[in-house]
Amino acid sequence: MTKTSNGAGGQPLENVDYHAIGMSSLDASDPFIIAQRQLDTAAELLALDEPTHQMLRWPLREMHAHLPVRMDDGRIHVFHGFRVQYNDARGPCKGGIRFHPLETIDTVRALAAWMTWKTAVVDVPLGGGKGGIVCDPTTLSAGELERLSRAYVRQMARILGLEKDVPAPDVYTTPQIMAWMMDEYSVIQGHNEFGMITGKPLPLGGSEGRGDATARGGVYVMQEAARIAKLDLGKATYSIQGFGNAGSNAARIIADELGGTVVAVGEIDGTIYNARGLDVHALEEHFRRTRGVRGFKGGDFMPNSRACLELTCDVLVPAALENQITADNAGRVKARLLLELANGPTTPEADAILTDKGVLLLPDFLANAGGVTVSYFEMVQNAYGYYWDLDLVRERLLRKMTAAFRAVHEAAQTHQVPNRLAAYLVAVNRVAQAMKLRGWV
Repeated sequence: MTKTSNGAGGQPLENVDYHAIGMSSLDASDPFIIAQRQLDTAAELLALDEPTHQMLRWPLREMHAHLPVRMDDGRIHVFHGFRVQYNDARGPCKGGIRFHPLETIDTVRALAAWMTWKTAVVDVPLGGGKGGIVCDPTTLSAGELERLSRAYVRQMARILGLEKDVPAPDVYTTPQIMAWMMDEYSVIQGHNEFGMITGKPLPLGGSEGRGDATARGGVYVMQEAARIAKLDLGKATYSIQGFGNAGSNAARIIADELGGTVVAVGEIDGTIYNARGLDVHALEEHFRRTRGVRGFKGGDFMPNSRACLELTCDVLVPAALENQITADNAGRVKARLLLELANGPTTPEADAILTDKGVLLLPDFLANAGGVTVSYFEMVQNAYGYYWDLDLVRERLLRKMTAAFRAVHEAAQTHQVPNRLAAYLVAVNRVAQAMKLRGWV
């Protein structure tokens, strides 16, 4: 038996067999351990009763599945998939599906927990969930990806649906994959179920504005924070880690709409840097062709993908994976403001270092909540079959993200705590209230 922390003081949680529930070891870098530690601190400040606290530390339910898929060469390969429904006290679960070769159940649990807090902090009537398949999608053909996507839905269909759990795209999944999943679910149900998944192509009930919603929502939050910090975003320099959906859209919005200067972009193959500014549109075209930044002629290449985290800039935007800013490199972060578009990019130890350095941090489940907010808008549009134009989507996204930032900022000022803890106080309190009103605790 292994143990993990219970309470901000890090005391062991007794009588839990972690091996039996799929947690292989107690690891301080484990995303789920980090998620629990963050919750524990908020629970102590909120003076949550022990039953409420313990219910919020664990997923309500989760499903593991083995997915046999016929490959193009005729052999059968068995993939492993998960779906975690963390908490649905405020509404149906909501959260993406990731295809990643290093996917683990603990990562999915952590992401489902953060989705619970994310939907609560932006105050949409949803809970938190997450899914994943252990695979390397870059090695799969389109046909294999489609068969894998459909196999996942066949196994998970019983726990999915507009009133149960609504997935969405995440790492290495796309609108096309969402379309295949929606179609498979519709076949199982015997009628169209466009609203069972979001992030779909527009002809199948997708929403205008969903493509750049994560990045745009983060920019809206950053604009509110910059007013308080008296930071001129148009004259600011930016370093971005990750050039997928969130990172590339953030770079484009920063350059085209804010007038800012993107000086560095880090990707899996390294970092490209130009102190005078990168041509983000040319870099996007290069990235589409090569799936990396190596070889881009508009800047100097560094073979370290994390080098972008330590370069001189005003705003640092981690938009890749979890656990990128740690105790080892946080002291070398030079940014004034940190906008977390990735999920869990900063460890608790790094948080403390950044706070001591005076870095204004905009935490992930606030900063990247634009995606789930527009996904919620997509669910609403699917439910009544009337679709909004882009201006209306962006207007309502701005309203939601601004209100969320102000709630977090007020909590930070009231309790004199950093923004991440303030966001937890807002979100956890809302979920706990719903649980109590329903009579769960």
